[in-house]
Amino acid sequence: MFRVIGGRSVQAVRLLAPRSAVLVEAVRGRKSRNDPVAKSKEGRIKVPPPVDPVEMVVLKERYSEYELILRALRLEFKEEVLRKKYEEETGSQAEERARQEKEEHRALMDWNDQENLQMLKARILRIQKEEEEAESKTVEAAIQREEELQEFIRQKEKEILQLQEEAKNFITLENLDQRIEEALDNPKNYNFAIDKEGSVVKRTVLQ
Repeated sequence: MFRVIGGRSVQAVRLLAPRSAVLVEAVRGRKSRNDPVAKSKEGRIKVPPPVDPVEMVVLKERYSEYELILRALRLEFKEEVLRKKYEEETGSQAEERARQEKEEHRALMDWNDQENLQMLKARILRIQKEEEEAESKTVEAAIQREEELQEFIRQKEKEILQLQEEAKNFITLENLDQRIEEALDNPKNYNFAIDKEGSVVKRTVLQ
């Protein structure tokens, strides 16, 4: 016969219990643990109840699963505790790192603003200088065009004066007879030869 304690047989509990553990059976009745053996049970040899191998295998499997589950739970609890501790430790470090990054970002932004301001000033100066140079070139070009125009006008005036002076010797209807008489009185010989320098070397006599 199997004595059942908490849903398990006493023999199974004894087999599954650690060696160092001491199992005490809960006995009901008035007899205490220090009382002598009853006379009716003197000389009786206790024979352990038989063990069912199938039940033993099932109990061992269940106990192994129980140990695995407890081990997994312990590891999970330990991991959670370590994770919380790590988060608490790294939380302050993360805040400090975030603060440092924020300060570094602010410093970089200030430096960037200063660089942009300097570049803006240099750009404004360069643009002003380019505008001044362009304006100076425009003025110089206008002055040069004005000088060229004045030179062109002077040249044309000179040509006009020269043409007016030459016009005095033009042959017109009014002085045609006079010019014919002058030509007859002062004949000119155009039958002559010149050398390379343009000097007259030979002239024929008018007939």
